[in-house]
Amino acid sequence: MNNFTHDELNLMSIYNSTGTREGLLRELAEMRGFLAEDETELLALTNSALDKLQAITDEEYVLLELFPDFE
Repeated sequence: MNNFTHDELNLMSIYNSTGTREGLLRELAEMRGFLAEDETELLALTNSALDKLQAITDEEYVLLELFPDFE
């Protein structure tokens, strides 16, 4: 399984409204379309998370603990 960073996991937790890998892929891709031109760090983070999500299986996705950790 790809190693997600802490920031990627937090981002995915925020957009994980459907609870499925495919749903999260859709939500992140949609959010990416609303980013402003100067939000380059968030764009890079989103692209990295999307790449890693596409590379894992649904079974691996279920094992992820997608709970926001803002501490």
